[in-house]
Amino acid sequence: MLVPDAGASALSGQYFRSEHHLRAEHVTHTLVIQQSNTDRTVRIPLIVRAIEGTSWRDAISPYGFPGGVTDGWDGVPAPAVDWRGTELVSIFVRERVQGPRCFTGGTARNEVFFVDPRLPLTLREMHRRHMRRNARLGFVSTVRACRDAPPEERAGFREVYRQTMVRDRACHRYFFSDAYFEEVFASPEAWLATTRAPDGAVASAALVVRSDGLLHYYLGGTADAHLARSPAKNVFGEMIDLSARMGLPLHLGGGLLPGDGLEDFKRGFSNASGRVHTHEIICDAAAYAALSQGRAPPPSGFFPAYRAQPHG
Repeated sequence: MLVPDAGASALSGQYFRSEHHLRAEHVTHTLVIQQSNTDRTVRIPLIVRAIEGTSWRDAISPYGFPGGVTDGWDGVPAPAVDWRGTELVSIFVRERVQGPRCFTGGTARNEVFFVDPRLPLTLREMHRRHMRRNARLGFVSTVRACRDAPPEERAGFREVYRQTMVRDRACHRYFFSDAYFEEVFASPEAWLATTRAPDGAVASAALVVRSDGLLHYYLGGTADAHLARSPAKNVFGEMIDLSARMGLPLHLGGGLLPGDGLEDFKRGFSNASGRVHTHEIICDAAAYAALSQGRAPPPSGFFPAYRAQPHG
């Protein structure tokens, strides 16, 4: 069943299912799946959305790697669920990075990279050389709990993140509001890694959050004026040091596309890799087909098909 509780039934102490994250993401409901005649349940936070021009609705997990709260049930077979009670056309579910999972199977998405403090780590020589050069030039790097970061450091993060999204021509979904960032900054599970230029301005910064046994490089960016020096490498060094001090693997994420420059950059800092998984669930096959009819095929892996933007 679908509970209109803003995700309250799926709350936990983990960042991606915390009050701060669910509020920032405007989560509206919890999907509750219970096995008949048992206490086994899965509770998944969702954002339920109207489908423009229709009376139908669909749903999507909040951004990041939220998965759900699993009580004695690691992996529900989605085809065995009676989805009619949701009254949704489709659901897109983002799993946790390393489980436990909400559903069995799923779609393996892009390769993601980790720094595991239990394994040997050798950074790429070019990365190490650039980090040493920046330190010699007067770039200064720190990492601290977001709640302890001074206002100018938080503002500096927001600005370098915004510049990066503009530079990358990111879609509007990634231009988060100040209110969104204030929710993240208020979380006890969030840290801010920052590299300042010699003049004191924030050159590069990253938000790190703790969730489900991992530190996650969540959001980050570099100022246009300092791209040539690659100060993000020094920020990565701070995140790796935090990971070692906390004894938690650091999840760096992956590239925008397989084999792109961002993927290669992160590979040079990592000592392990894996895949993230999603689930593309069609709850009402007839409605899904009607909404998708006559549309051009969506980009590979895009779901639901009827929400794909026309090419050009």
